[in-house]
Amino acid sequence: MRERHDEIGGRRVRSLEAGGGDHTVVLVPGLGAVGYMKDVMAGCSAWARTFLLDVPGFGHRPPRPCAPEVAAIAELVGEWLRVVPGGPVVLAGHSSGAQVALRVAVSAPERVRALALLSPTFPPRQRSLPRMVPPFLGTALHEPLGVLAATVPYYVRGGPAAVLRFIRSAQAATPEYVIGRVGCPVLVARGVLDRLCPKPWADGLAITAPRGRSVAVPGAHAFPFRHGGLTASLIAELAAQAPMRPSSWRSESPPIVLPSVSSTSPPLPGPGV
Repeated sequence: MRERHDEIGGRRVRSLEAGGGDHTVVLVPGLGAVGYMKDVMAGCSAWARTFLLDVPGFGHRPPRPCAPEVAAIAELVGEWLRVVPGGPVVLAGHSSGAQVALRVAVSAPERVRALALLSPTFPPRQRSLPRMVPPFLGTALHEPLGVLAATVPYYVRGGPAAVLRFIRSAQAATPEYVIGRVGCPVLVARGVLDRLCPKPWADGLAITAPRGRSVAVPGAHAFPFRHGGLTASLIAELAAQAPMRPSSWRSESPPIVLPSVSSTSPPLPGPGV
């Protein structure tokens, strides 16, 4: 696992990189907490060049590369995909990171060949802080204690104001209205004990996606932390369903071919003829 920093439009973006091969996987963590996704990264790196993005930058000291909001992070990730990987990727996001990944897949389809939405948030009934609290508490009871050590330091470094701003931006998003525009294969995965991503919500997103499917796995909202190998296997299965180059991908503009004109050819009609 290697740490790297890339300049994207004058902004310094930190990521972790591992593995190699023909496939490229890019992981977007939820609420900027990189640590709990490292096992997923290790599993994916066994068969693919894998990146784990530190966005919006809670894994390091300021300055941060973008605002802690879904739209700003998605814009940055889209630009990062244009500069760094060198071709379309399998893009996987967890929790609020799934909302980021979805937004990127819609705005830059030529850069995403397959999309994995892991525990995507937030269903309409959870789009206010008071309504989010009961499902959050009900889900937290089923999470492993170790996930705290893998996430809380990032929230502390980011600061409560930034974390809250991130949550509120995720609650303002409406994934159900945009997922129908994603043409690549889409996997929606949720933990069977996850109340933040209930089954009707996950299944509804998968049904709305033209090439979507939904699966349930052991665990709760943070299932990638405890089941990193299983999560990586699901991403590998998704990658196998997707062409290496999506139909919308083009490395450069096609050449413009003009008809040849010989001395004996009739003159071409002028404009307006």
